[in-house]
Amino acid sequence: MPDPSSTLAPVVSSDTDAEPRRRFSDVLTELAGRPTAAISLGDMLDAFGDRAFGALMLVFAAPNMLPLPPGVSVVLGAPLLFVTTQLMLGRSALWMPRFIRRQSISRDVFIVLTTKLSPILQRAERGLRPRLSLLLHPANERIIGAACLMLAIILLLPIPFGNIPPAWALAAFALGILERDGLATLVGWLGTIGSVLILAAVSSALIAGARAFLDQPWILIS
Repeated sequence: MPDPSSTLAPVVSSDTDAEPRRRFSDVLTELAGRPTAAISLGDMLDAFGDRAFGALMLVFAAPNMLPLPPGVSVVLGAPLLFVTTQLMLGRSALWMPRFIRRQSISRDVFIVLTTKLSPILQRAERGLRPRLSLLLHPANERIIGAACLMLAIILLLPIPFGNIPPAWALAAFALGILERDGLATLVGWLGTIGSVLILAAVSSALIAGARAFLDQPWILIS
């Protein structure tokens, strides 16, 4: 019996003829096909239901896996702080205030993102399946949530192309949560280590540059 405290515990049905859950990419394509001017966060939350944690993490992390214009990672990364904080706190369901649910993405932009990301997601989904379930125990999910919150903060930093490594790690964690695949979360942990190392290297370079600048002899001209 699944642990009811898990954020994304699978629903067990006695109906053996029940249809399998749709893949994330299929739901994303369905959302993009809606005849509306924009897709709101509330629409996404309703479409993914009990998989909202992993789904919305992936929605906002996946576009950051691609090179983006400056500032876009901030727009996409800010909602990740909200989602990952709740995952870290062990909430059983994702909650969003009404003003955030009303935030939307233009349908045209949503279609472009879906078109670019769907092939990548579909290839990834073919290799995903429930396994290594201990890594997705409720207590471990909270630890994953803390790591994802840290990755979301790194993603927001103004580091050139620095959004890409944490975005890949967040996407791996999100897919692991969505498909209950512990192996995918291991990939997420590797990505987290890589993101932290990159941040440490960039920080060290900036500090070294600042020290070198401050150590330069200054000539005062009267």
